[in-house]
Amino acid sequence: MAAPVRVVVTGATGQVAYALIPRIAAGEMFGPGREVDLRLVDIPPMIDKAKGVLMELEDGAYPLLARATATSDRSVGFKDADWVLLVGSKPRGPGMERNDLIKENGPIFVADGKAIGEHAGANVRVAVIGNPCNTNCLIARHAAGERVPNDRWTALTRLDQNRARSLLAGKAGVHVSQVKKLAIWGNHSATLYPDFTNALVGGKPASQAVERAWLEAEFMPAVQQRGAAVIAARGASSAFSAAQAILDHVRSLVNPTAADDWFSAAVYSDGSYGIAQDIVASLPLRSKGDGSYEIVKGVALDAFAQGKVSATIAELQRERELVKDLLAAG
Repeated sequence: MAAPVRVVVTGATGQVAYALIPRIAAGEMFGPGREVDLRLVDIPPMIDKAKGVLMELEDGAYPLLARATATSDRSVGFKDADWVLLVGSKPRGPGMERNDLIKENGPIFVADGKAIGEHAGANVRVAVIGNPCNTNCLIARHAAGERVPNDRWTALTRLDQNRARSLLAGKAGVHVSQVKKLAIWGNHSATLYPDFTNALVGGKPASQAVERAWLEAEFMPAVQQRGAAVIAARGASSAFSAAQAILDHVRSLVNPTAADDWFSAAVYSDGSYGIAQDIVASLPLRSKGDGSYEIVKGVALDAFAQGKVSATIAELQRERELVKDLLAAG
């Protein structure tokens, strides 16, 4: 068996991490043949609670769990890490605007990025989950310096993709596995664009399975506002669906992408599709299964789609301007 994969989960006592950690320990992220070394990282006041999570991991007797530790010291938790899952961030409070959240969480990701740059393994890959994840990913990347290159950084838009596939499958009356090439473009926010114009349902264009009017007027807003709808219904933000999306995100990178599909994640822009560089934008991706990805080229965007993509990219550029002081500090 290969050496255990060293996995950091920040915000380890939060709801999302609580739903995620046992599934990593059970082998759902890296497969049944790979042991894991789990590092739970949280702020000092939460370490006693994290020790309770460690007790539960012990009590689970997971065959693939080689080691589990908890710490508030990033230099310890991030040391030689292969994967860093940046889940920990402050939640959006009542009356808080998105710009306020960006300013509150930015310094957390400066510290995370610096620790990754200084202590993580030579081949580390980073997935940013804490919101606003696109811009937090950009902040952490700048803070890490040049040791960890651009293509090692991703941010989570897989939850948006999963939501979009499920909603479209339900409307079309098919199994969710029949919905493919439904990419998320841009920001993980209310401006995201779930690209139904290139999606396939049962091998046919989505607009042949359901009415385009529904796709534009109901489907797209439902995907964009799904997180708020979950909060309104259960009084808390998505947890186990977010954990599922994180698993899917990593599995899509460590397993080859099927020839007839692609997946979504926010990545450091290389100028593809005319998107400005030095932002982190969600795009359609493919992977060879070694943890790396490639941006799918040549995806056709009609005038409607291009307008939506331009709007969400413009929001990311505004967010970048908002945190320019934190980027300079990196």
